[in-house]
Amino acid sequence: MNKSENDSISIYVVSGGKGVTGHTIVQTLIIQYPENSLNVKLIPDVVTEKKVLDVIKKVKDTNGILTHTMVNSDLRTFLIEECKKQNIKQADLMGGLADIIENDFGLQSVNSPGLYHKINAQYYKRIEAIEYTLNHDDGLNAQNLHKADIVVTGVSRCGKTPLSVYMAMFGWKVANVPLIEGIDPPKELFEIDKNRVFGLNISLSHLVVQRQKRWKNFGNLTNNNYVDSKVVGKELQYANFLFKRGGFTKINISNKAIESTANEILGLLFERFDKEKHHNLD
Repeated sequence: MNKSENDSISIYVVSGGKGVTGHTIVQTLIIQYPENSLNVKLIPDVVTEKKVLDVIKKVKDTNGILTHTMVNSDLRTFLIEECKKQNIKQADLMGGLADIIENDFGLQSVNSPGLYHKINAQYYKRIEAIEYTLNHDDGLNAQNLHKADIVVTGVSRCGKTPLSVYMAMFGWKVANVPLIEGIDPPKELFEIDKNRVFGLNISLSHLVVQRQKRWKNFGNLTNNNYVDSKVVGKELQYANFLFKRGGFTKINISNKAIESTANEILGLLFERFDKEKHHNLD
């Protein structure tokens, strides 16, 4: 078969679930054939015999190849038999192993498509939250603040990033926005739901100590405004002005563990919103 013929080949990935597993398997295989252009089409949620027949007709009409990860044994058998009747090339990506497990070891399938992803939903939600949080650290991508579950804001070295990452590990999408005197914060900060925005309030002495530690790590740079008490005090005043302007909830974080601050924020969030709409933190 020459290249022009290969260009017209469609590989249909059929699944009773979302088809992610089958699609990954097929993509992993066809990447080994770089000179061919194979068109992979995902057909998810095939859960009835009628849908099976519709898919088979589509594959036959395009002279394609049908691959499948049907975990429902009855539908899998029906699909394979219909493919044989209509002389359609099919590749069973799950059935062989499933038959061994059931026939040789006597185990019974629950025949529930998408079960793996349902069981691991919380894990994937946490990964998504961590990715969001890292992509919205220190004021990045402010246009997406409305997608955050929680927004924390405050001056430099008040612990925004470690707090954000800690809560993200439990599945919360957290953005953090720095407040710098003389620079207007992103307008989106005042457009989102204020009940999701938390201003981190820290004592002057504690903040100066935190900045001095960082100051030493940078080799005592010439501009000492970063650790000057008067300058830092003005920064805190500016931050408190913005907290009041936005109606944000102030959270005192002086000498407080990250876990304690996170619990305080999440406790307030659960009080303000329907608990069932949020993540299960158990």
